[in-house]
Amino acid sequence: MVNIYSSLVKYLLPYFQRKLLIILFLGFLSGLPLLLSFGTLSAWLREAGVDRSTIGLFALVGLPYALKPIWAPLIDGLKLPFVTALLGRRRGWLIVSQVMLLFAIVNLAFSDPLNAPISMAVFAVLVAFFSASQDIVIDAYRIEILEEEQQGMGAAMVTYGYRAGMLMAGAGTLYLADYWSWTHAYLIMGLTIITGSLLVLFSPEPDAMENPTGHKLGLGGWIYQFVARPFLDFSSRPGWVLILLFIVTFKLGDAFLSVMTNPFYIDLGFSKSEIAEVTKVFGIVALGVGLFVGGIMIQKFGLLASLIITGVLQAVSNFAFAYQAASGNDIEVLIFTIAIENVTGGMGTAAFVAYLSSLTNTAFTATQYALLSAFMSLGRNLLSSPSGYVVDAVGWIEFFIISVVIAIPGLILLLFLIKRYPNHIGRRRET
Repeated sequence: MVNIYSSLVKYLLPYFQRKLLIILFLGFLSGLPLLLSFGTLSAWLREAGVDRSTIGLFALVGLPYALKPIWAPLIDGLKLPFVTALLGRRRGWLIVSQVMLLFAIVNLAFSDPLNAPISMAVFAVLVAFFSASQDIVIDAYRIEILEEEQQGMGAAMVTYGYRAGMLMAGAGTLYLADYWSWTHAYLIMGLTIITGSLLVLFSPEPDAMENPTGHKLGLGGWIYQFVARPFLDFSSRPGWVLILLFIVTFKLGDAFLSVMTNPFYIDLGFSKSEIAEVTKVFGIVALGVGLFVGGIMIQKFGLLASLIITGVLQAVSNFAFAYQAASGNDIEVLIFTIAIENVTGGMGTAAFVAYLSSLTNTAFTATQYALLSAFMSLGRNLLSSPSGYVVDAVGWIEFFIISVVIAIPGLILLLFLIKRYPNHIGRRRET
């Protein structure tokens, strides 16, 4: 028992380093605004009497999250007057994005959803835009501030914080709105952003070069340096096309499955309360365990070995859903299924985020990571869209087996990359 306790303390202590605790809170600030611009906002709109068709159109306010690679070069290469000189490249942009995010949230809080829906939509878009901008800076900050051996733990910590922020913006805002008002609830969320700005002021600035050439850049030179070069740099990496294909396919099996999980639970006859308690509350705990284990695995076995192990586990875990389909409405089996799925999914997420981080060049971290994360979302959003047709065609058990098969190409690509390009990862700094 003493040995188990000592081992647990040994693996837990590194997570309490100052830099990692900063990343945890920044992850919280990253996850907080996401639901404020649509998910939680939709409840406010409906309660105010806004019709469902109008609420559906509000889903478009999330477009900035998908389009953020477009303005990421500005965050990498544009100096803000006074602010950059005072705080540095990353902290300066982070403070500015948070100030503008606070402005958008406060105006959203005082918007009238029934009498001025267009005005509310404008401020919701601004919340999404400045939230996506904050995400760009936080991702770059995390990658640049942490050492190589901390990237796995950093991936776990930022995801911990992100989930906590989403929980705060979802359940927390609904609770405050129920006992106070929507305006007060949104203002309190904005207050949380202010605390984040105070944290940034007392955080270290990453040691990353703003202009590796050392020469003054004109407009054409700036465009080449911060728009063209990030893409040219990545395309010079051996096997870069295969790397992008791997990024798209690594979590494709899970993405294909996740689109249909809620309809699956409903079809089996689980109540909304059972779904919430097991898949959301218990599921977040299981995900946290997986993230922690994934961070330890990266330290112990290395990044590529961890990707292989977690890739296999998260693919095989989908068989648990096939077992659930065969078992029917059995809450104990559902708890088992969610435990297996979320623990392995958390392990895979920790390894995958660390892998994406390792691919970036710190001369333009924001642009490259924004691009890679956009490719990551491609599998989740586009390639998983036919999942409903597959269920209708073959049934639930066969669908979950197919989701395991869909995960295999990503594993094959990973094994090929490791064999053909064993040194394709590793953060590179311009000299």
